[in-house]
Amino acid sequence: MRMDALKAPWRRLQCFVLPWRCLLCGAAGDDGVDLCAACSAELPRNRSCCARCALPLAAPALMCGECQRRAPPWDAAWAPFRYGWPLDRLESRYKFGADLAAGRVLSTLWRREPCPIDLPQRLLTVPLHRSRLRQRGYNQALELGRPLSRELGVSLHHDALQRSRRTDAQTELDARGRRRNVRDAFAMRPGIELPAHVAILDDVMTTGATLAECVRVLKRAGVQRVDVWALARAPSPRG
Repeated sequence: MRMDALKAPWRRLQCFVLPWRCLLCGAAGDDGVDLCAACSAELPRNRSCCARCALPLAAPALMCGECQRRAPPWDAAWAPFRYGWPLDRLESRYKFGADLAAGRVLSTLWRREPCPIDLPQRLLTVPLHRSRLRQRGYNQALELGRPLSRELGVSLHHDALQRSRRTDAQTELDARGRRRNVRDAFAMRPGIELPAHVAILDDVMTTGATLAECVRVLKRAGVQRVDVWALARAPSPRG
C-alpha cells in the first residue's frame, strides 16, 4: 500500500510531462499505456482456443483435431492474444523495427492478462543465436518475459537454453520446413539445474516448431512438466 502511494504522484507527473500517446493512431493513450481505448478494444484476445496448443477455435476445446492426431510434446499452452490486427502491427514494429516503445505496450498487455493455467516454478525464454542477437540488439522474448516474471512472482532464467547453431528465419517456411529448420538447434547450458515444472516463453507461436524443439530438450534433461507461453498465437494449425 505504501509503495502504491509513493508511485501515484510519479505517475501523475509522468502523464503531465510525457502523456500517453497511441502508437497506432496517435490519439491519447488510455489506462497507462501508449494505446488508445478504441485500438485497445480491437485487440484480438484468444479466449476461444485449444487448451493444449492455444490454437484459436470457434469454440473452446481440450484438444483440437491436430492435437488429437499428433499430441504436442508440451503439457499446456497459454497465448492470451491471437496474432491479428492491431497486435500484429505492434509486434512487427517491436521485433523487426527495433521499436522498444511497442515492446513496452506488448509487455504491459501481457502482464495484465490472467494466467489460466498453473504457474510454473521457473520461466525460460527461447534463446537467439549470438549472431542474431548482435544484429537485433535484444531478445524480444526475454524483454517481454521480464515484466511478466515480476508481475507473477516467478523467477526468469534467461540462459538455461542456448542455440547450438544458427537457423534460417522461420517466417517463409511451411510447417515441415520449420520443424527441419530447428531440429537439434537447441541445447541445455552445462551445469544448469531446473525444477520439475517450467514454462518456455516466446513472442509469437505459429506452428509451434521452435517451442516444441525446446520442450524436447528440456524433457530429455529431466524436467517433468513443460508448458509453452506466447504473447500471441497465429490462427493456423501446426501442420
